[in-house]
Amino acid sequence: MSKFERKKVMLRYTAIAAVLASIGFASVGKATYIMTAEKDYWVKVSARQKLRNDTVKPTRGNILSCDGQLMASTIPEYKVYMDFQPGKQKRGVPLDSLTRHFVDSLWTNNIDTICQELNRIFPEWSAADFKKHLLQGRKYKNWNKTKDTVESIGARHWPVWPRRIDLNTLTELRKLPIFCLSQGRGGFHWETYNTRCRPFGSLASRTLGDVKIASDSAYYGLELSYDSLLRGTKGIVRYQKVRNKTVHFVDVAPEDGADVVTTIDVGMQDLVERSLIEELKKPEVNGDMGVAILMEVKTGDIKAIANMVRGLDGNYYEKQNHAINYRCEPGSVFKVASMMVALDDGVVDTSYVIHTGCGIMKMHGRDMKDHNWRKGGYGDINVARTLEVSSNIGVSHVIDKFYGSHPEKYVEGLYRIGIHDSLPIPLQGYYAPIIRMPRKNKRGQYVNWSKTALPWMSIGYETQIAPINTVTFYNAIANNGRMMCPRFVKKVVKGDQVIQEIEPLVLRESIAKPQTIKTMQTVLTHVVSQGLGRKAGSHSFAVAGKTGTAQVSKGKAGYKSGIVDYWLSFCGYFPADNPQYTCIVCIRKSGLPASGGGMSGLVFHNISEGVMAQHLKLSVQSARDTTSILVPDVKNGDVAAADYVLNQLGVCTEGGWGGTRKDDVPVWGQASRQKSDVRLTEASLNEEVMPNVLGMGASDAVYLLEDMGLKVRLSGKGRVRRQSIQPGYALKSGQTCELYLD
Repeated sequence: MSKFERKKVMLRYTAIAAVLASIGFASVGKATYIMTAEKDYWVKVSARQKLRNDTVKPTRGNILSCDGQLMASTIPEYKVYMDFQPGKQKRGVPLDSLTRHFVDSLWTNNIDTICQELNRIFPEWSAADFKKHLLQGRKYKNWNKTKDTVESIGARHWPVWPRRIDLNTLTELRKLPIFCLSQGRGGFHWETYNTRCRPFGSLASRTLGDVKIASDSAYYGLELSYDSLLRGTKGIVRYQKVRNKTVHFVDVAPEDGADVVTTIDVGMQDLVERSLIEELKKPEVNGDMGVAILMEVKTGDIKAIANMVRGLDGNYYEKQNHAINYRCEPGSVFKVASMMVALDDGVVDTSYVIHTGCGIMKMHGRDMKDHNWRKGGYGDINVARTLEVSSNIGVSHVIDKFYGSHPEKYVEGLYRIGIHDSLPIPLQGYYAPIIRMPRKNKRGQYVNWSKTALPWMSIGYETQIAPINTVTFYNAIANNGRMMCPRFVKKVVKGDQVIQEIEPLVLRESIAKPQTIKTMQTVLTHVVSQGLGRKAGSHSFAVAGKTGTAQVSKGKAGYKSGIVDYWLSFCGYFPADNPQYTCIVCIRKSGLPASGGGMSGLVFHNISEGVMAQHLKLSVQSARDTTSILVPDVKNGDVAAADYVLNQLGVCTEGGWGGTRKDDVPVWGQASRQKSDVRLTEASLNEEVMPNVLGMGASDAVYLLEDMGLKVRLSGKGRVRRQSIQPGYALKSGQTCELYLD
């Protein structure tokens, strides 16, 4: 028989089982209660404990001018607010008397001072306006839904100023009474916004482009073309609950965007825009639109590009980049391309004579007129003179005579010289030229061509070309036939590292034969010196170019419906003997007078002279005359220091004293100006007698005498002209020497 009693053992096991079962039922019950009755509460608790990942936006890169000046950048802006419930007071819960007394006394004692300072910072509002505005925020009423009452508790997010401010203004505000306190005590706080800023305002705005920082989306221009590089790479930040505080951890750091260095010169851009607008505003011009492009000959760099359109208020703004997307009939500037084809094909030379008669000639049933037909025309002129006076009859006669039976050869010639090329530029919205190629059907008849198409195409009609293509073509002439692609961006950099270099791009090594290019360069120079382009010329340097005046088609209404619109242009380069820049100026206006040379040419003149003046470098030799002092006067004193300075200035010295100093110890001596150099003589010093300090500067004289134990008093300025203790006088310790300078 077992020594344990069965009844006692079973009773214990039963009690233990009952306790465990109770615990189990309680656990299940509690779990059920949590899953049902407390579900919402614990879901919220769980949400607070979860990890949350957010993206961090990088700083967008800058757009710089060719010399590194900032043209577009992302900067922070701020909206400032006041919390009139300090201490993070909850709505509907009144402040205790001590806190209320503190808040009231702060505002009572400082409200007038604050409003006066706000008026100084923001002059648009008076101090009284600010006081009324802030008091309105303090008395802000809130609807209490629980008690169904209106409570005056003060606004928590009351705007101090309705517009955004910059960092400097925010810094000033934070110095004001109450505003200088922490948000918990004073209530002053702000929100930060990033915005795209252009330090030079609207300068080259259509070329630079625009971007909406909030959505990080670029609209047009270089901002859009280089968006992927400017934008940068987003980072990832992780937020996690740690001891009732939300802490963020950066998992992936954001990578800021790269900077784009453009070819634009700020000074030239400003000059081009001002010159263009001044001409457009003239009463006799009253232009609807103006375009100007300044291009560097050797590299194709676009140094300035302006697109001005008249707004409803009469002022001019950049609304579209017409320089690259306004395809139109170019007019007489196209005659250069026509004559270049004829010269390059060898069908004519500059001495070939054309009979223009009285200025009117029948061309396949239509009258072709020169601009001076009312004055009797030009009579017999050669090819060179045809371009100088921009004779429509002369150009159209040559092209129709030699290419009339095979117009496709003429168009092929235009394609060959590059006027039809589509330019690989980085700006969105560029339209390539449209120059029709004649086509024949199976019967050998032209299907898209008429007999009058060739004569009028040769003088700049029946084609569609943007100004950027015209200036590129003329730049090739200036560059001895080498056609460069217009370059808007030089490089992309990040810090000190160049991540992308955009080299100048050669589109065509030569657009025509060397002799053809040379001939055309001479003719274009004569157009300005003795032709219709005189107003584009300069007395300081030679200019080459061509004028253009064309009627603007109004679609189905034709060219002469109502008031006739004109497209006035001048395209050329300067200096003609050593071309550095090519420029095109185009103006669209309504009605007469209309002159490409007299209006667009005048803008070209102002631009060319302004650009050359900015880059004028004179040699110092040109400023020398017989009375000029080219060898400087040198004071007595530390001749070692004088020798160093003179050597840096390129002035010769003599004396044979060695020109060395040991351990920064001065070498005392005298200096004398000779005819072509400076003689430096070292002087030995006896520290027991008074040295000669005449002719020294104050600093050297004081240093020398105080080093010998003397006290020095100065009177006047300049060189030492008199000393109270004569040279060679025996010195006593503590003596005072007065120096008179003049």
